[in-house]
Amino acid sequence: MHLDNRRVPTARITQNVLSAGETGGEAVLFVHGNVSSAAFWRGTLAALPGGYRPLAVDLRGFGDTDPAPVDATRGLRDYSDDVLALIDALDLTGVHLVGWSLGGGVVLQALRDRPSAVRSVTLVNPVSPYGFGGTHGPDGALNHPTGVGGGAGAANPDFVRLLAAGDRSDDSPVSPRNVFRSTYVKPGTVVEDEDALVESMLSTRVGEDNYPGDTVSSDVWPGVAPGTRGVLNALAPTYFRLDDLHVIDPRPPILWIRGGADVIVSDTSLFDLAHLGALGVVPGSPGTPAQPMVTQIRAALRRYGDHSEVVLDCGHSPHIERPEEFRAALVDHLKRS
Repeated sequence: MHLDNRRVPTARITQNVLSAGETGGEAVLFVHGNVSSAAFWRGTLAALPGGYRPLAVDLRGFGDTDPAPVDATRGLRDYSDDVLALIDALDLTGVHLVGWSLGGGVVLQALRDRPSAVRSVTLVNPVSPYGFGGTHGPDGALNHPTGVGGGAGAANPDFVRLLAAGDRSDDSPVSPRNVFRSTYVKPGTVVEDEDALVESMLSTRVGEDNYPGDTVSSDVWPGVAPGTRGVLNALAPTYFRLDDLHVIDPRPPILWIRGGADVIVSDTSLFDLAHLGALGVVPGSPGTPAQPMVTQIRAALRRYGDHSEVVLDCGHSPHIERPEEFRAALVDHLKRS
């Protein structure tokens, strides 16, 4: 199936949208994760059955959408408000929202702020409803009032440098290609369109306003705290929290699809400084517990009520690693919603 890219002016920014060209049917809007773009949804869009209008958006600072700055103090609302503005611009109603990783948090924030626009939600290895880093326990208690352990300072500087340089090689263990191979998918997984997905990663705008954001030091271990700009700071638990998702009305059904071997969104995430401290990778750890991300998501969805969970044998990207199983679960959820 031929897919089209078009830039859509909205009340906020001009956004790039990938679509299958369909203008009728129930709208299914896919939202990508961090350091990626709508291109990660190409296979899913092309394979979605008739009766649906598949759309995938590039978030600000990714792909071909305007590289507008991110105000991290709003949590993920710069992104979710963009998504809601796109829904308005396209005159969509009863939208099925599908969010992967960062996109899962964006979708949940949009749901929290305008539940009447949403027909169903599908979360694909989503970020915890208490952000990324700096919390403990099932209810996302802060490790420290300033949110230490989260934010742009947690990014690997060599990865950031190679991303900014447009590195396409596999020379470094932290090159975008090798990060894709080791963390986006379960190690050993062969992905036929890997080159295209690496190009999608390289579309990320690098800098203090986008990825990773501005860095702030702290006297408290591990020495970094959230800044006020950029995507990783927007994910900090001091800015992004969804404690009250279960009180919205209406509450459309949620499907949670996750990879059982995910090392990014995990109770022992290899991107969580607290867990890396426990492993001895980040020295001086005072014993701060790892953020139990999966446990936090499950606890929030149990409070929400109308949800189901599917676990696939894969890593962080079920739609890339197990496309047929992923699509079967997604379509079944869409039909029942």
